[in-house]
Amino acid sequence: MPAPSHPGPFADRLRGHAVPLTHLDPTAPLDDLEPLRDIIGDARVVAIGEHSHFIGEFAALRRRILRFLVERCGFTVLAFEYGFSEGFPLDDWAQGEGTDDDLSAHLATAIPIGLDEPLRWIRRYNRTASQPVRFAGVDIPAAGGSLLPALTPVADYLRRVDPETLPAIQAAIRIAESFAGGSGAVAAPAWARLATAEQDALSATLTRLLIRFRSVEPLYVSRSDQHTYDIALRRLEGACHADYTFRAMAELFTGNGLTADTSARDLYMAQSVLWHLRRLEPGTRVVLAAHNAHIQKTPVAFDGRLTGLPMGQHLHRLLGDEYFALGLTSTTGHTAEMHRDENTRFGFTIANTPLGPPEPGSIEAAFAEADLGLAVADLRRARLRPPGDTGPAPDPDRLRLQSTYLHTPVLDAFDAILNTPTSTAADDIHI
Repeated sequence: MPAPSHPGPFADRLRGHAVPLTHLDPTAPLDDLEPLRDIIGDARVVAIGEHSHFIGEFAALRRRILRFLVERCGFTVLAFEYGFSEGFPLDDWAQGEGTDDDLSAHLATAIPIGLDEPLRWIRRYNRTASQPVRFAGVDIPAAGGSLLPALTPVADYLRRVDPETLPAIQAAIRIAESFAGGSGAVAAPAWARLATAEQDALSATLTRLLIRFRSVEPLYVSRSDQHTYDIALRRLEGACHADYTFRAMAELFTGNGLTADTSARDLYMAQSVLWHLRRLEPGTRVVLAAHNAHIQKTPVAFDGRLTGLPMGQHLHRLLGDEYFALGLTSTTGHTAEMHRDENTRFGFTIANTPLGPPEPGSIEAAFAEADLGLAVADLRRARLRPPGDTGPAPDPDRLRLQSTYLHTPVLDAFDAILNTPTSTAADDIHI
C-alpha cells in the first residue's frame, strides 16, 4: 500500500515516534532493538502480543525480543498463554531436567502457538547463564479444553493431605473426562451437551472443594508445605475458572451469553501473572507472551457488544506503569484465519488467508501512510499532540484481529505497536 504524498497528522506523529528495525531473524544481532529499552522503561511485566496465532514473523519477533530483554535488560521469566498447571513440568525442563527430546512429549497435546522454540532457546541459554530464565504458565488448563491437567494433580495432593475429599474430586474428574477436548472450541460445545444435572454437579463440587481448600489452609499446610499448597490451590482455582468459561463460551456460541462473561479466563491469567510475581525475587522482570486481545489494556468488544475484560486491563489496573503492552501487527501478507470445526482435534481449522488493504482508521493504515516498514512505535509519545494542534484527533480506533478488525482505542489499549510490513501464516502447523 503506497504512502500518500502528504501523510495525515497522526501518521506524522507515528513516524516521529517510530524506530525502524533491521532484522526478523531471531539469531541476528540485537543492536537495532536497543531503542526498545527506553520505550519500555522500568516496566516489570512486558507483554508481547500478536494479531493472530500461527504467524511466522510474529514468532520470530517474539523470540528476538525475548533474547533482547533477557540478554540486555535482565528479564528472567517467560510467562506464556499456556496452562498454569501444565507450566511446571516445562519450567523443570527449561532448567535442564530430562533430555532435549522430552519437550515434544510435554507439548504433544497443546495447541502449537509458538512455545517450542522459545523454550528450546531458554534451555540452551540456561546451560551457561549466571541467572537462569524461568518459565511460567498463566492460563486455565488446556486453554479451556479440559479440567484434567489441573484436577489430576489436585487429586494427588488431596490423596496425601485430605483423603476424605477423594470421592468428591473423583466425581468431578469423571464428569470432566466425559467432555475433555484439545481446546475450549471442543470442550464448550461438548459441555453444553451434558445433562443439566451433571453441569451443575460439577460446578457445585468444584466450588465446595475450593471453599474447603481455603477454609482449612493451616491443616493442609501442616500436612504438606506452603508452596505445595499454594500450587494445588491455584490449580483448583484454574479448574473453577475453566468450568465457568465452559458455560460462558457455550452461551457465547449460541448468542445468549451474559455481557463480558468470557472475562473469567482473562482474570485467571492476570491473577496467575501476579501469583508468580509474588513468589519471585524482588525486582524480577517478566516477558509475557499472549494474543493482542489478551494483553490490551481496554475492554474487548465485538459488533459493539462488550465481550470481555482482558488480562491486560486487569494487569494495568493493578500494576499501573509497571505493565507494558506491546502489540504486534502487519500491514500486508497473509494471516492464519481460524474457523470453528468441532470435528477436528482442537475444534478449528486454519486457513492461510490473504490480508486486504489496511482499513481506514486502523493502526495498520497509519503505519502504511507513514511509510513505515518493520518498525516499533511508541504510542504513549505518539498520543501527545503538538502544541497548538486543536483540530479533531484522528487517532486510530481499530487493530487487526486475524483478517478482520477489532474496534478499540488503540492508543489506550497498547503502549507500543511493532509492525512488520508483511506476515506469513506458518506452513508447518498441523491441527
